[in-house]
Amino acid sequence: MAQGDPQPASTIAPPEVIATPDALRDLASHLCHEPRIAVDTEANSLYAYHERVCLIQISTPEANYLVDPLELDDLSPLAPIFASPDIEKVFHAADYDLIMLRRDFGFACSALFDTMWAARILGWPHVGLGDILADTFSVHLDKRYQRYNWGKRPLETEALTYAWMDSYYLLALRELQKQALIAAGRWEEAQEIFAYLCQNTHATSDCNPDDAFWRIKGVHDLRPAEQQVLYRLHLWRDKQAQAMDRPAIKVVSNEQLLRLAQVQPRSREELTAAGLTAYQVQRFGNGILKALYAAPLPLPPSPCNHERPPQEVLDRYNDLKAWRKEVAACRGVDPDVILPNAVLWELAHRPPRTLEQLGTIPGIGPWRKATYGPDLLRIVRNSG
Repeated sequence: MAQGDPQPASTIAPPEVIATPDALRDLASHLCHEPRIAVDTEANSLYAYHERVCLIQISTPEANYLVDPLELDDLSPLAPIFASPDIEKVFHAADYDLIMLRRDFGFACSALFDTMWAARILGWPHVGLGDILADTFSVHLDKRYQRYNWGKRPLETEALTYAWMDSYYLLALRELQKQALIAAGRWEEAQEIFAYLCQNTHATSDCNPDDAFWRIKGVHDLRPAEQQVLYRLHLWRDKQAQAMDRPAIKVVSNEQLLRLAQVQPRSREELTAAGLTAYQVQRFGNGILKALYAAPLPLPPSPCNHERPPQEVLDRYNDLKAWRKEVAACRGVDPDVILPNAVLWELAHRPPRTLEQLGTIPGIGPWRKATYGPDLLRIVRNSG
């Protein structure tokens, strides 16, 4: 084991499961004295209509904890931990974890370190946690549990092991990455990106069926009459999924819905010929046929029907995008490491004229302003 490697997981004491209010309060009291903690979450998005956080893994240098939200009515004792600027929270690919934690429990996060984003900033060839742990610590996570139903109880012992190992290695990984970021002169850049992730995480409400309709891949390729049929099938599927508490695509897939909208079968035999399984035809056949030939409904407004930006805004955006691509290629990183699309659009719509104005754009911190500011001002001044 190389110097700085974490202690092998096989030698670590089993994690403490936090499933009572008293245990949660004790944990929060302990965590408030930690300078940093590692955090991960597990949800049941593959198994429920309304996804929810089913497990929160928290690791400190001395111990690992598994917080069970399904056994706890109130997780508010943890809110000050996530909000504290004095306790660093180490995640891997924090974006969706932060969204779920805010949505389900109202947690706001500050003082973030994201090991996935650190890997991207450093230009590492692999940024998935499994690949990084294999490359860095020769640790191999069991991929079987990436699609596990975390909403069922009791959880299998092997699943619990997978869960706490996800957070256990993050603290050691963070130490290695911090030193690499400092050595590469990227520490300040990383801090700005981490802060931007915290500031731009917004809780999401339950999925609106109308919004989900326009996200079906292939919907815009259908003829208007076929879109009408697809919309009726989509609403039927959404209602069925709610009743069964299953993800909509686990009732009938998007590809199957598209095929039904195009073929428009009229019998159970034709449903089978259109690609439905025998189980689907037996359980849903009557409902599908009824939806196929129900009265037409007005389609919901398409989110794509936004007014086209003025040409000068598009020109500025494209010039900024070309500059970003060139800078990213020189750095050996993905373009959004340099600046996210949202920042490019803000610069295109509200072109700053001074460095002071540039610094008011969300996502442009002191490091980015000093490093990219002159180029950005030149581009927006000469474009459009």
